Amino acid sequence: MKTRIYKHQLNRMNKKIAILTFSLALAFTSCKKEDKQEETPGEEVKTEATSGLQIISDSTKVNWTAYKTTDKVAVGGSFKQIELKNTQNGTTPESVLEGASFSIPVSSLFTNNEDRDSKLKTIFFAALKNTEMIGGAFNFREGKCFLTLTLNDVTKQMEVPYTFENKKFSISSTINLDDFGGQAAIEAINKACFELHKGADGVSKTWSEVAITGSVQFE
Repeated sequence: MKTRIYKHQLNRMNKKIAILTFSLALAFTSCKKEDKQEETPGEEVKTEATSGLQIISDSTKVNWTAYKTTDKVAVGGSFKQIELKNTQNGTTPESVLEGASFSIPVSSLFTNNEDRDSKLKTIFFAALKNTEMIGGAFNFREGKCFLTLTLNDVTKQMEVPYTFENKKFSISSTINLDDFGGQAAIEAINKACFELHKGADGVSKTWSEVAITGSVQFE
């Protein structure tokens, strides 16, 4: 009888030892797995950095200067809305603006004189064809900038000088409205502003030449 009890107790002890041994082994194994996970370096997350020149939003500007009287008195103005499209990714202004197109609503014309603005919109531009928008594009060849301009249903391409300083791309040139068939528009605005366009010699004159400047700021 005592022998049976002893064997029974021994069996129970052996089971406990086995369970304890298994638990320790499991715990030890788990710790090892966690250690391996901690030692394994995490996967590196790669982010693609934006490189090259970026055009600052709403930085595009277009100004113009027309002339009146035989003394060639300057009258300045600008366009408040310019949409620049089809720009490219690049590290130079030439590569970014190659093939870029622009459109300018005539309604955005501004000279800081409401009466003059109204006459230019309703008389001068009204005498031209399809001038709700003035459109054009940029191209670069052999270090030169070419501006394609459409006005009065006439499209002309001209070389324009340009600079790039302090991340600002600028052009300046002079167009002759006669090249775009604008004689009727010039006569119409000169008639409407006949007295205002008189000089000291008593001659009323509106010039066909218009100086233009444009710029785009990059970052």
